[in-house]
Amino acid sequence: MPELPEVETVKRGLSPHLVGARLTRVVANRPDLRFPLPERFVARLTGARVETLERRAKYLLAALDTGETLVAHLGMTGRFLVGSGQPGAFHFAAGADPKHTHLVFQTSEGTEIAYNDARRFGYVDLIETRAMARHPWFAGLGPEPLGEAFTPAHLAEAFRGRSQAVKTVLLDQKIVAGLGNIYVCEVLFRSGVDPRTPAGEISRAKLTRIVTVVREVLTEAIAAGGSTLRDFRDADGALGYFQHSFRIYGREDEPCLKPGCRGVVRRITQGGRSTFFCAVCQK
Repeated sequence: MPELPEVETVKRGLSPHLVGARLTRVVANRPDLRFPLPERFVARLTGARVETLERRAKYLLAALDTGETLVAHLGMTGRFLVGSGQPGAFHFAAGADPKHTHLVFQTSEGTEIAYNDARRFGYVDLIETRAMARHPWFAGLGPEPLGEAFTPAHLAEAFRGRSQAVKTVLLDQKIVAGLGNIYVCEVLFRSGVDPRTPAGEISRAKLTRIVTVVREVLTEAIAAGGSTLRDFRDADGALGYFQHSFRIYGREDEPCLKPGCRGVVRRITQGGRSTFFCAVCQK
């Protein structure tokens, strides 16, 4: 599933084409994605002007001059593509079969933006902009990991008394919004924290380290265009390359990359998801 860096990359790719533009034509090739499309979806979007394009957690938010916000979640394989071209030959090329193009948006600038989703786990909705903060998808979200509210003090309060494994707690969107399995594995490895440790037992020094590393890893991943595992593409069709910087994720049975460590990467399952870690240097 695309995580925060992937969604941020898509947002940055779409912004020059959408912000300030009017949607002159909207095509829905089916009545649903993961969920049914909103009532009168095409009519409510046609003619609307996109005022801003933001990201909240793993959601894209296009605020419209109609007083509504178009909300999109990419699910597992969703992608927005600008134009028909997908330039370049990429190592993890995924193709974009036209039969999986479910939505098409044409703008006043003459740009065509398509939403393609092979597995249809993505979804869209139209929500009254002034009611966004109260919507069930957003009301309980934690702070953005790159924002000022994500601090060691916040984690200390959120972790206090928690017996769940730190890996599991960091994936809780009510604790921090947008972190996913790949990046939590990377963060805990770089922080030297065993993913099995009860969250309530993490020291203040380690909490500070986790916050710092979260910012570092996400910033690196955004700069690299996100991580491409199977299907993710940015808005121009290019694939992310942060996966070439993975230090722990997906490296089961390989030597630990920490200098001087003689450990081997292990994989366990936590909460139904694979966790990669080194039992030697992650204490």
